Amino acid sequence: MIYLDSAATTLQKPEAVRRAMARAAGTMSSPGRGSYPASHLAEETAYRCRSEAAELFDVPSPEQVVFTFNATHGLNIAIKTLVRPGSRVVISGYEHNAVTRPLHGISNVEILVADAPLFHPEKTLSGFAEALALGADVAICSHVSNVFGCVQPVEQIARLCRSHGVPLIVDASQSAGVLPVELKQWDAAFVAMPGHKGLYGPQGTGLLLCNHQAISLLEGGTGSASLQQEMPDFLPDQLEAGTHNMPGIAGLLEGLRFVRRTGLYTIAGHEKNMAAYAARRLEKLPGVNVFADKEFQNQTGVLSFTVNGRDCEEIGEALAQNGIAVRSGLQCAPLAHRTAGTLETGTVRVSPSAFTTKGQVDHFAVVLERMIRENVGF
Repeated sequence: MIYLDSAATTLQKPEAVRRAMARAAGTMSSPGRGSYPASHLAEETAYRCRSEAAELFDVPSPEQVVFTFNATHGLNIAIKTLVRPGSRVVISGYEHNAVTRPLHGISNVEILVADAPLFHPEKTLSGFAEALALGADVAICSHVSNVFGCVQPVEQIARLCRSHGVPLIVDASQSAGVLPVELKQWDAAFVAMPGHKGLYGPQGTGLLLCNHQAISLLEGGTGSASLQQEMPDFLPDQLEAGTHNMPGIAGLLEGLRFVRRTGLYTIAGHEKNMAAYAARRLEKLPGVNVFADKEFQNQTGVLSFTVNGRDCEEIGEALAQNGIAVRSGLQCAPLAHRTAGTLETGTVRVSPSAFTTKGQVDHFAVVLERMIRENVGF
């Protein structure tokens, strides 16, 4: 199978990730729950994972790195901490349902959308400036669109938020492991990210970088302050009720090490090169519409396209039958499609990883061309 759906989950993991998970399953119990070696090893591994993440993401203290189930879990914590019934919230026009659904679940929230055309970060910035000038309680921005790979000007948006005294939540689901993510420099209240995408960790892992006091969505045992019936008021215990996913955390640690060892710019450069090469191949095909920034200046290695008169879901299914994995439809981000004008059709999304080869992209393009020219699989 040629796997081109890494924006959903990186299927190909470094070998060290798999080894670490298998080792943890047989050697680690729960961190902070015992005075025996299996518990100590779990505690040491969890701390090393926090420390690795803190160094990579400019977090002042490892304790500010909280383990979550995924980015959605972290975003729910962040949103439900800062957004109250009646709040006014400004968001970008490219937010995922992981942001918009929690907002719609809180009563009487006024949502201001900073609309901007694809690959025009300066217009996104001006949209945030206008919305913040109207008065806002919270700002939320995805660093990179999961549909189109367009990069949002988070650093400048963070500066605007600071000047207005508005807390910022950043969804780094598509940027962590690819672009610099800097909690301290941005002074964001929270940054949420999954472990299973650009960090090359396993599914069921995520990180919430905390620069603000948070509320817990779960209460329960933490291995600390056990006599009191309220959750501890210190991080990370405050947000980590129950037993940790130690095989996942051990795998995530190795994923973080892989990213740091390989280098953000090396990974980003490779993914962008693969996506840009795919864009050039697809642009030559009849009836294909490619959503790409000129020279990929404001785009990561995530690429969407449509084919005139063809249903995107059918294209995805036909490609799957030919051994090629892509993501078709609305990609859980109808707001992004509404902003880009593709809500009625959706798109087919191609997203390579650090392990994708040029030969695989060539094969994908050849198969798609044959399908279009011969009307095969539609």
